[in-house]
Amino acid sequence: MKQSKQWNVQKIVLVGMLAAFIFISTRFLSIPIMTPAGKTMLKTANALCLLFGILFGGVSGGLAAGIGYALFDLTDPMYAPTAWITFIKFFLMAFVCGKIAHIGGANGNNKKLNLIASISGVVLMYIMYYSEKIITLMLGGSELVPALGAVATIIPTSVFNIIFAIVVSQILTPVLRKALSSTNLYKYAN
Repeated sequence: MKQSKQWNVQKIVLVGMLAAFIFISTRFLSIPIMTPAGKTMLKTANALCLLFGILFGGVSGGLAAGIGYALFDLTDPMYAPTAWITFIKFFLMAFVCGKIAHIGGANGNNKKLNLIASISGVVLMYIMYYSEKIITLMLGGSELVPALGAVATIIPTSVFNIIFAIVVSQILTPVLRKALSSTNLYKYAN
């Protein structure tokens, strides 16, 4: 099916709605956890970031992910100062996922490519996440080894989030693709 490459009101509204889903999922469907490296969360929104990248492409999915997470950060004084970093991390997560899932005209229809895309996007985001945590701790006066030790405490939460995001995005992609195919949303998506 032919996809629109131009930005129009419908595509802007679509990205806004997807960003709202990510914001709401982060706000209401997550469990905050305090660690030596700072606050982290068990969350469902990572799965939505991957899902939106696969379904709607890198740019639309990336913007929705970045905007949704950045808006969440702006509502929490602990995260607000780094909302711009959050935007970059989650934009790139969904952007990379979407670009890989849409390589060669696959348009998110190739299960193997979607899995590779999801793994690539989420691993990239967590590399950026760990780097941000280590840099923040070191700027706060920590040495490298203690910073690495503190960041190691968030690995179990991260592993859960990574596996959850990949599995859920792979399960929901065909289900939502079928539902969305009966609407005009794809006409405005990419």
